[in-house]
Amino acid sequence: MPYGRQEDGSVKLGSLELLQSSAVQTLFNTSDPALRTGSVGEETAAQVIAQVPEEGFDLVIMNPPFTRNVTHEGEYTGTYAAAFAAFDSSDADQKAMSKRLDRFKRGTCYHGSAGMASAFVALADKKLKPGGVLALVLPLSVSAGASWEKFRQLLADEYTGLEVLSIAAADNDQLSFSADTGMAECLVIARKLRDDETPAERARFTSMRRCPSGLAVAAAIAKEMAAAQYVRGIEDGPYGGAVLNVGTENAAEIASAKISKKFLPTWNVVRIQDLSVAQVAHALTNSRLWLPTYLKPLPLPITTLSTIAEFGKYHLSIIGTPPQGCFTKTTPSPTASYPALWNHNAKNETRIVCESDSQLLVRTGMETQAAEVWATASRAHLSLDFRFNSQPLSVAWTEPESIGGRAWPNVQFSVPAYDYPFALWGNCTLGMMLFWWNSNRQVAGQGITTISAMPELPTLDLRALTDAQLDTAREIFDQFRDKELLPAYLADADPNRALLDKGVICDLLGFEESVYQGVRRLAAKWCAEPSVNGGKARLKGARLVV
Repeated sequence: MPYGRQEDGSVKLGSLELLQSSAVQTLFNTSDPALRTGSVGEETAAQVIAQVPEEGFDLVIMNPPFTRNVTHEGEYTGTYAAAFAAFDSSDADQKAMSKRLDRFKRGTCYHGSAGMASAFVALADKKLKPGGVLALVLPLSVSAGASWEKFRQLLADEYTGLEVLSIAAADNDQLSFSADTGMAECLVIARKLRDDETPAERARFTSMRRCPSGLAVAAAIAKEMAAAQYVRGIEDGPYGGAVLNVGTENAAEIASAKISKKFLPTWNVVRIQDLSVAQVAHALTNSRLWLPTYLKPLPLPITTLSTIAEFGKYHLSIIGTPPQGCFTKTTPSPTASYPALWNHNAKNETRIVCESDSQLLVRTGMETQAAEVWATASRAHLSLDFRFNSQPLSVAWTEPESIGGRAWPNVQFSVPAYDYPFALWGNCTLGMMLFWWNSNRQVAGQGITTISAMPELPTLDLRALTDAQLDTAREIFDQFRDKELLPAYLADADPNRALLDKGVICDLLGFEESVYQGVRRLAAKWCAEPSVNGGKARLKGARLVV
């Protein structure tokens, strides 16, 4: 289809021209392959007309491109809009094409930060008739990314029979269904509601141990999925999902979950090999500690971080190009007026208490803005990019207060005493597991969140702690300030992490020894998850510490 700058000076978007309401479109050039697209082929392509009506198709299958306009790395370095950089488009062409797409996106689920895949999803929805089936290959970020929220809500409101398939492998090269993306993907299959139907409240999530090796294996898994009439929900307790076997091999596990925004605004149930871990994490999010082998859950107060904390600034608001940023970042100094914890540094992050790694210098004329940023400084910092298989901490603590940067934004409490239990909770097994559960697990061994998603992170409700418990938290913190912790994927085999778990579970929260032991067994399950260990080898002799 016509793409890029045309002879009449206009620009075209290729297939995305079909987002227009017009049903008659120039379609494919079927002549000489050298004339398939672009300015060379416009004359021939203009001779081929086709009817592509809205809501005209029974089945739409897509494996769309994942390029995003916000991508400016690798081959897209220096481009204005990476999504429209094909065929040597100029910056002016890319800008014009981006504006054209902005006109087409109104009333759709397209979001620029989600990339071109989001635009093609909007196109698929527009062309699919009621009762028709949608089948998509999408980046795994669709499960948790804020820019994909409209799409998830679209499926919850206007579709039924949603099936989401992902791959719970440990190798980044084995996380995709496509041949050449090199990134985690998922399959999304759903049927558009007919006029007389109401949305289904639940969806099914299947985690495969590996990508099917061929059509026969894929067909066998599909047959098992179709035969699984009842599957356990993630709210039904830590018993796992329905196991799908191919021959004698456990090929996948499947569970159901509520998908309305009220119950599950993100699809956390992806890329999880042992779905009993997902069931524990889901219960914990809902203030229930439901450990494997326990018949009933135990109450545990959990809330979202935004209800008990304020947050620091986005890092570009601190050091971005003026007038956005008011500071210049430079090397650390023991006498810095504005110390900062900015980047991940493995040598600096083996203990809960970390040293500031930078200092900030106020730009001339921006003293007032600098004071506003400094007002967000804190001792507690949350990791945005937690590499479970190499980093020990999801929460870092600095003394004195410092500004949080790219990797460690600030978490500021109105009650200073909350700093201590927050640091303990964030680095015990349960706290790390909640971070993992609510993160984007696009990369093996890594969980990513964003500063905009931080407010929704479930955490221990520190308001429920008594003054005596807050004093206990301070005592435990002082005991751990100099203790070395192993990377998170070795939490089950780390003696100091075991001591931290016991301090939090028994001494701070008042549970019995048996609950602590259950948490340690849970740690072994969590550390065995491919999305946690990323396939990294265990330390020689590493075994569960109870």
